[in-house]
Amino acid sequence: MRFTNFGGPEVLHVADVPDPTATAREALVRVEAASVNPSDVKNVAGKMDWTVLPRTPGRDFAGVVLSGPPDWRGAAVWGTGGDVGFTRDGSHAELMSVPVDALVRKPERFNFEEASTVGVNFVVAWYGTVETAQLAAAETIAIFGVTGGVGGAVAQVARSLGAKVIGVSRRPPGQETPAAAAIDHFVALHPGADIGSEIRGLTGGKGADVVYDAVGGLTTGAALAALARRGRLVVISAVGSGAVDINLLDLYHNETRILSTDSGKLSVVDSAQRLQTMASYFESGEFRPLPISDTYSLDDGRQAYQAVADRVAGRVVMRP
Repeated sequence: MRFTNFGGPEVLHVADVPDPTATAREALVRVEAASVNPSDVKNVAGKMDWTVLPRTPGRDFAGVVLSGPPDWRGAAVWGTGGDVGFTRDGSHAELMSVPVDALVRKPERFNFEEASTVGVNFVVAWYGTVETAQLAAAETIAIFGVTGGVGGAVAQVARSLGAKVIGVSRRPPGQETPAAAAIDHFVALHPGADIGSEIRGLTGGKGADVVYDAVGGLTTGAALAALARRGRLVVISAVGSGAVDINLLDLYHNETRILSTDSGKLSVVDSAQRLQTMASYFESGEFRPLPISDTYSLDDGRQAYQAVADRVAGRVVMRP
């Protein structure tokens, strides 16, 4: 799929283009499956300011190495990256080239479709929870947007670290989702709710050591109110206006730390390193992606993008 100008899914079109050529330090991958992420939809809409046109979109992928180093040929691999689909052609295609250093073997536990849904969600979850917030065992984390792909991944990462996990969203995670098994408590996010008080009530009046806000903007006030003294707020997104009002007196009296994580700054090589770090969790089944709701062909790519834009429950996958 290609887009030469920004807009809605209607700007996407299937195009015959020359096969990508891999340099001596790259590998050619036959894409077996590629998921569609909200950030892919934003990319096509022109909301990612580093995108270079014309472009083949798509961040996450799973496929088979066709050419490259001999020990990689025929290997089933997976990956994601903040450059893939933005400054280099992405995964919503039959073929793609990636640096050899970006090659990571796909867990045998996952088929290609399942593997293609993992990438950005778990990379940004690990990046924000482990590397940025440095969540520790016995700490409490509150996750805003726990029913989403990123939020559900954060819940699983936090559980693996031995943290107490509080999920926050408009509705509880479905019982069939990994997030449902990973959270200890659920707090409903609705107009008029005092989320801070509810979370303090679940933490003996202390508040959460870490709040991972996978929504942002509309939820920032509640996220800050839920923090314990010296708590860390991780911001990865902003719904609605990017500008929010913050009471600086409350901020410094609570000694609050506001941190941010942008997976768009992680290249496909950077992301590969994190997927490799998490490999044992995937192989054991401790980390699982959201269920797949729909699978589309490349010819139906516009419908796939529209489904994600319409916030369909579960993951959307395309197969060439």
